[in-house]
Amino acid sequence: MADLIDGKALADRMTRETASRVAKLSSDRGIVPGIAVILVGDDPASRIYVDRKLREAEKAGLRSFEHRLPFDTVQEDLLALIAACNADATVHGILVQLPLPPQIDPTRVLGAIDPEKDVDGFHPVNVGRLSTGTGGLIPCTPLGCMQLLETVIDDFRGLKAVVIGKSNIVGKPVALLLLDRECTVTVAHILTRGLPAIARAADILVVAAGSPGLVRPDWVKPGAVVIDVGINRVHDDNGRARIVGDVAREGVDHARAITPVPGGVGPMTIACLLSNTVRAAENHVA
Repeated sequence: MADLIDGKALADRMTRETASRVAKLSSDRGIVPGIAVILVGDDPASRIYVDRKLREAEKAGLRSFEHRLPFDTVQEDLLALIAACNADATVHGILVQLPLPPQIDPTRVLGAIDPEKDVDGFHPVNVGRLSTGTGGLIPCTPLGCMQLLETVIDDFRGLKAVVIGKSNIVGKPVALLLLDRECTVTVAHILTRGLPAIARAADILVVAAGSPGLVRPDWVKPGAVVIDVGINRVHDDNGRARIVGDVAREGVDHARAITPVPGGVGPMTIACLLSNTVRAAENHVA
């Protein structure tokens, strides 16, 4: 029977540690780390994510600055807001919730954030630092994936890792982090030929394809550790909605360990966002 990797428990522990760092910064330096969260439009899923991030920030003792802009906001106004947050000494982290409305270029917006305040880790400077192993703020979901893996794996050296998904948000950065731990890494995607056989060779299988149930039980090597990043809303025959991952969970009992969906990677993403914000504040006063 595969062990379940409890992302919620690990995230709760990490948030308590973040709260301790916040208290230390406040008592030693008189600084309360602050995060500015910007939401453009009223996408229901984005609204839920933003509300959850703000709640968790409050629990950890961070100061939060919420900016909700209408859907028809022009790019220049959003860039002006980001410039104001860049210049605000009380703001240590800036998060622009994606996706953005079609009139706004996300590349331009993410590139406008001060790299030292880019707590999502998406700025080209932080991407470059990650790829060269020279520090920088690491994207939250890949960072959370690595911390989940570390609860199961002591020594990554020489392990075969397969990442299914090539996004800039998860697939590419998590592959770089695995390489940094001296894994042998293959990056694949849903159009990769012979994907089942490639997945079956993996000691570590990270699936971030955005395709519900893509990975079948016979794709998983016995004893593999599986990180399921997928969060997909599907409906049953009666129209009832539920959240499922990219891995068909039933029948994967031969894995060594697997993350549940929900309750695996999701909580860790927010915990890492808060940790990154405190790290940005610590870097500011170092």
